[in-house]
Amino acid sequence: MLTEDGKHLYVSYDEYHNLIEKLALKVFQSGWQFDTILCLARGGMRPGDILSRVFNKPLAIMSTSSYRADAGTVQGHLDIARFITTPKGEIAGRVLLVDDLADTGHTLKAVFEMLKSNYAPITELRSAVIWTKGVSTFVPDYSVEFLPTNPWIHQPFENYDSMSPEMLLEKWKL
Repeated sequence: MLTEDGKHLYVSYDEYHNLIEKLALKVFQSGWQFDTILCLARGGMRPGDILSRVFNKPLAIMSTSSYRADAGTVQGHLDIARFITTPKGEIAGRVLLVDDLADTGHTLKAVFEMLKSNYAPITELRSAVIWTKGVSTFVPDYSVEFLPTNPWIHQPFENYDSMSPEMLLEKWKL
């Protein structure tokens, strides 16, 4: 649900999963065949996992990090892992790069360029996200929702960003 001022988008688990299914349909209806899904951890892990299951394709993972401060609400320096975890040795062929959103586009653009220059076995690379913000400098190949007002997206699992094991003990009275 988008707030009236357009500054916040609150997403339930059901909405989140419906959007991932719509993303899968966009990729499927394009007719593009791919060999591997490469998700960007952490935001792309849930969509990547579901797309991997729907398309029955191996899931590779690359860690990136730019949101760290204030429970993941302040963007900082971008770190991109040097290695990709994949069940099939080396990532190769046609690769679908998956993340949750194209926010500023900085992360996706940097990863896209790094993959194209450092991973010669990748013959074709396309990108898929749930949301693309109006300020994004990167235009994904597949996206479900365009957000011209650039709201902060409150994803259903972000309450874990500020949760601790002690808080879980209190919650569950263990």
